Amino acid sequence: MREFKRNARIVLIDDNQDHLRGVKELLSIESCYEVVGATTSANLGINLIKKYRPEIVLMDINMPEKDGLQAINDIEKLNFGTKVIALSGYDDSDLIFRAMKLGARGYILKTMASAQLIHAIGEVLAGKIYLPSVLTSRFFEYFQASFREEENRSEENLLSYLTAREEEVLELLTQGNNYRGIAGKLFISETTVKTHVNNIFQKLQVNDRTQAVLYALNNGFGKRSKVA
Repeated sequence: MREFKRNARIVLIDDNQDHLRGVKELLSIESCYEVVGATTSANLGINLIKKYRPEIVLMDINMPEKDGLQAINDIEKLNFGTKVIALSGYDDSDLIFRAMKLGARGYILKTMASAQLIHAIGEVLAGKIYLPSVLTSRFFEYFQASFREEENRSEENLLSYLTAREEEVLELLTQGNNYRGIAGKLFISETTVKTHVNNIFQKLQVNDRTQAVLYALNNGFGKRSKVA
């Protein structure tokens, strides 16, 4: 076993006191990993991570004060290089997908054998992703289904969400009018124009007028306006 594995530090975060104690004893007796902190609180757990900067965190998903998924997100934002293995009593595909999407490097069921937990830690320390075989096919089926749904959403023409007034404002933007010019042509204030433009940005999922105009032109907005 390589040196960095022998010295790997672990923080345990689990709201079940009995399970927390059991995992801590297991790692102390049957592994060479060092448990530097254990807590039933997600917030206290994050403080322990800041203090010890462990290589591994075993993070319970079902936490009372702060959702385990949010805790994983917070841990990732620390950017310490800490690898999170999610612990859960549920083999829910959506839960697995969201945990891995947020940055978890592994997912373990609490009911699984102790040897599997120790093996999972070793795999994640070695830079691998760990999912038990019983969960792997379910995860990838869900991943593929979610990817297809995301593709379908990306192909959707967001112009259909615009109101009639927002379409008028967008049409004038594509013609090169500034906010004052649009206000004059539609007999509204510049403030109102800016409100409509901000709504257009949100609905088209863009950040500025250039992107809005390009999206409109690339998705047939000019042609549609002429037909109308």
